[in-house]
Amino acid sequence: MQFVLTEEQALIQETARGFFGEYVTSAKVREVMQSETGFDSQLWHGVMADMGFGGIALPAQCGGAGLGHVELAIILMEMGRTLCPSPFLSSIAMAAPAIVQAGSADQQAQWLPGIASGETIAALGWLEDGSATLSENGSDYRLSGSARYIPFGHVADMFVIPARGVGGGLSLLAIPAKTPGLRIEKHVAIDLTRPMASLHFDDVEVAADMVLGAPGSADATYARTLDLARIALAAEQAGGAEAILDLTVQYAKDRVQFGRPIGSFQALKHRLADMMIQVETAKTAAFYAACVADENGADLPEAAAIAKAYCSDAFSDCTGNAIQLHGGIGFTWEHDAHLYFKRARGSATLLGDARSQRETIARILKLGEGN
Repeated sequence: MQFVLTEEQALIQETARGFFGEYVTSAKVREVMQSETGFDSQLWHGVMADMGFGGIALPAQCGGAGLGHVELAIILMEMGRTLCPSPFLSSIAMAAPAIVQAGSADQQAQWLPGIASGETIAALGWLEDGSATLSENGSDYRLSGSARYIPFGHVADMFVIPARGVGGGLSLLAIPAKTPGLRIEKHVAIDLTRPMASLHFDDVEVAADMVLGAPGSADATYARTLDLARIALAAEQAGGAEAILDLTVQYAKDRVQFGRPIGSFQALKHRLADMMIQVETAKTAAFYAACVADENGADLPEAAAIAKAYCSDAFSDCTGNAIQLHGGIGFTWEHDAHLYFKRARGSATLLGDARSQRETIARILKLGEGN
């Protein structure tokens, strides 16, 4: 398969690269990640409203542009290149798809226009790091338990929470952040550009209209939502890997040792070539998975798992190599290499690490059965 951006997609890429390159500088990232919110509200509204990136993959009737996951992947790659600290992944690539798939027309109209414009920040909970239980309470419901490690959960206006206990399956709930009984706990994460939070539900009252779709019917929807989120995260990881490669190549050209640039030494050339192969393969995996998502292909779980596993490994390997190739300066707080390294480590575990994704692939391919 040969993937080539269309003229429109190339224009989106050029626009996004120019925008993030100008406004998301290293100094700005360091300033913002130390703030209480962890993101720049002015830049956020520029990304969402002025540039229209927030609605790029959302339906037109809900305030979106009606494009696809390939276009969304392009945006996330460019954000990943600059380590842009923002709730974009959490709100647009994780929570919004759940509402698109599971929500009624009224629920979509209630939440999606605000999410697309950036006025509403949404966040998605996921089962692997939490346990939320839904119980019936007359015509309404009660929610208890917790959901952990939610990106930018401390600034979210609403949450999409998966819970079990009613209808025999999984339910997806649209929970406003100010709902009584909901407590939000912010954490200090390894990646300061992507703060995490945990949610604690103390017998939270859930009205019937806060359930997205029918209670107990969201297992398939939630699984697809996570696959789409993994593809989006993989694209961001591929962008980060490409940026750290570019940074390292430039350093190898500029750093002179023994009278010549260190990039002329054979050992460094080999290491940089290996990084380039990983970067290009990661981009291919992410774009292929995004194409599968746009085509509603049956092999979406497999493509998403491959993309997330490979891009996690590629980003981690490239950042590790970058620190080594930069030498002593690469280990210092003042250099950006460690910011990329920490983003790579944090992203590798988000939505399931590479090992769990390979286990998913093995199950899909039925490897090991009968042995």
